[in-house]
Amino acid sequence: MKEAMFYQPGQENEVVCGLCNQHCHIKEGKRGFCRVRKNQGGKLYSLVYGRLVAENSDPIEKKPLFHYLPGTTALSVATAGCNFECKFCQNWEISQFRPEQVQTVTVPPENLVRMARSEGHPTIAYTYSEPVIFYEYMHDTAAVGRENGIGSVIISNGYIHEEPLRELCQHLTGVKIDLKAFTETFYRDQCAGRLEPVLKALEILTDIRIHTEIVVLIIPTLNDSTEEIGEMSRWIVSHMGEEVPLHFSRFYPTYRLKNLPPTPIETLERARRVAMDAGLQYVYIGNVPIHEAEHTYCPSCGKVVIHRVGYRTDLSGLRDGGCASCGHKIPGVWTQQQALSFKPG
Repeated sequence: MKEAMFYQPGQENEVVCGLCNQHCHIKEGKRGFCRVRKNQGGKLYSLVYGRLVAENSDPIEKKPLFHYLPGTTALSVATAGCNFECKFCQNWEISQFRPEQVQTVTVPPENLVRMARSEGHPTIAYTYSEPVIFYEYMHDTAAVGRENGIGSVIISNGYIHEEPLRELCQHLTGVKIDLKAFTETFYRDQCAGRLEPVLKALEILTDIRIHTEIVVLIIPTLNDSTEEIGEMSRWIVSHMGEEVPLHFSRFYPTYRLKNLPPTPIETLERARRVAMDAGLQYVYIGNVPIHEAEHTYCPSCGKVVIHRVGYRTDLSGLRDGGCASCGHKIPGVWTQQQALSFKPG
């Protein structure tokens, strides 16, 4: 076990976890909401430090990150556990289980970084479940990675307090946040969480100036209204800027939400139009094969800068971080040197 980084002692040997917005008060011998942080002897411990349930090589576009080292791969890892209980979780077999209920392999941070280097991955991605709950492992691995020329990106729900988020971003090189919806009702009923802390995390990431992309899984009847998408898009523009890449992803029935149909492509296209009308310049459609909204277009001249078919990319329209046709600068992380030179604002 690894002692947790963010917690305080409470009353009668209780501990108060200070990592995420579940605000768990954990009694002796008990665990927090995430199932992987335990009070033992008045101290809080992580039960999943280095205990990986998944380790794969993925295209960075699968995360999806479209403006971060396109065409490269990421060594993608996860442990058991999550601080949400999303009814539509695609990886519920690991996110909703305790670490002792799944098969794990122990990989220390140094070994994982060594593996990434030997396999030619410029990036380690903390993904699949919720990386916030294996914070200590992610933090230590990202720090070792930077020292050895390997970047780190987190694929997260953004349910994390400010202090641990700012500390973690000292070592990260990119972030993708799943913005589940834009109503407190959805977060409460579908995720067992709250919207406001996620919006706060997005504002903090903007203040830090780390590369951030947002993904919204559009679920029929639950978060697909024109009004909600418009409100969300205007919030992103006013609080984060018009250049934030936004991905609308197609829902497929899964886990505890099998009563709804897959998202109509027309719904995703409408969401994209609404977001672009609100001022966002880079809006994508995901989980739909061979769609023109997979490409990155120059907002100045309209030419294709990055052409995508699935996870295959053509970067011939990108030159020196800008449009090869007109020179307009495209926001993103385009080289490993740029990734590793990032310093939080």
